Amino acid sequence: MRRFFSIFLFLIFIQAFSGKAQELRCNVQVLTQQIQGSNKQIFKTFQTAVYEFMNNRTWTQDVFDANEKIECNILINLTEQLGTDVFKGSIQVQSRRPVFNSTYGTTVLNFMDNDFMVQYIENETLEFDENQHLSNLTSILAYYAFTIIGLDYDTFSPEGGNVYLKKAETIVMNAQNAPEGGWKAFGNSGNRNRYWLTQNLLDNNYSPVRQFYYQYHRLGMDKLVENANTGRTQIEESLKLLQTVSRNKPDPYVFLLQVVYDAKSDEFTDIFKEAFPDQKRRVYLILKEIDPSNTKLYDEINQTGE
Repeated sequence: MRRFFSIFLFLIFIQAFSGKAQELRCNVQVLTQQIQGSNKQIFKTFQTAVYEFMNNRTWTQDVFDANEKIECNILINLTEQLGTDVFKGSIQVQSRRPVFNSTYGTTVLNFMDNDFMVQYIENETLEFDENQHLSNLTSILAYYAFTIIGLDYDTFSPEGGNVYLKKAETIVMNAQNAPEGGWKAFGNSGNRNRYWLTQNLLDNNYSPVRQFYYQYHRLGMDKLVENANTGRTQIEESLKLLQTVSRNKPDPYVFLLQVVYDAKSDEFTDIFKEAFPDQKRRVYLILKEIDPSNTKLYDEINQTGE
């Protein structure tokens, strides 16, 4: 009986341990073509270190099954070597979310960050502490991990990612004295940086955008396979939330709206190509108003299927 009880406890432990999978399935690519005549091996270990940091760390208290991991991509383009172990370039971050009852993954975030200057010492362990800024590299990576998770949670429940977006905000605040760019309200990239991304996501003036993430994905995209007309109707309504923000203009750049368009403009077009003519016209007018830079793309909505 004692042996049976020990085996039972062991099985419970194994089940609990295996159920606590990491949250991210993050593909990492590091480009270094513009850096000449340096030790190329360091870039291989750098890519491995970033991959392990993103994928092997537990970022939340929630239990993720293997098939529930959040799919994301990180593309780091190193363009300058400023010292033996200091590098400058850009980092592009993308994340996707599965659509219910389909094999399709919808892009949630597609963000280009040009304020990427980091120190990396080959084979050194990447350390991160939520309560202090230890290094620019780990702060940037952790910032995007929490932002990816926060936005993903937003697509499943209204403002469901608040706790993780707040963690991203804490990282920004901890880095205010860092010499590297991207963390402050003013810098070389203007308003398009990590400071403003988080500030806008947590700004009440932009709250309809957070509502958009939920309505568009959970009430719209997840219904498309079951009932395409119902799904498109909900997506059309979600676009009106973006229209509200666009008209109110919380800031001159409506920065967070641009982040949405970078991720969604192609998808908006594809979804409404097959809509009824009246809906096509309504949606086209909304998209043309709120995102005029992509008008030529949205023209395809009316040109297709008529």
